[in-house]
Amino acid sequence: MAALPQCVRDEHSELVARIELLRTVADRVGSASTETLREGVGQAYTFLIHQLIPHAQAEEQVWYPAVGRLLRAVEATETMSRDHLEVIRLTEELEALRLHLFYASLSEPDEQALRRVLYGLYAIIGLHLAKEEIYLPVLEARLTASEVERLVKEMESTIGEAKSSLKAIDPHE
Repeated sequence: MAALPQCVRDEHSELVARIELLRTVADRVGSASTETLREGVGQAYTFLIHQLIPHAQAEEQVWYPAVGRLLRAVEATETMSRDHLEVIRLTEELEALRLHLFYASLSEPDEQALRRVLYGLYAIIGLHLAKEEIYLPVLEARLTASEVERLVKEMESTIGEAKSSLKAIDPHE
């Protein structure tokens, strides 16, 4: 029954590698050229919007309800959902800073805000992914093979739908 947990572990490994971009860009604020910073912030924002947030949406719709049922406590994942809300809030802040950076260089307060947002996203996402690993043994122990297969398909479908809705909003993506 390890297919779903392994699928989640594989995706988390990829996400952990990708969130390093957030820290790297934050480290460069104040020392990199405006163009380099624009590029890094753009890449970070694209990662969040097109990969991380669709993953989070799928967790909310598919994985967390399954965990809640298995633990017989639907509120068991509420703190995880709160993490998602904070990531979305910080991503919105990042977008505002990204747009500002597109038209002008950043003032010192803007640089501080950008560092705060990027480091905040890095820390929250990293901790969130680590906390999700706690649920995997529950899934491994309590799901049948058919339940695992169904959850994997639902996760993939939900992620695909989230990405498709983004393309409908911005067809250039």
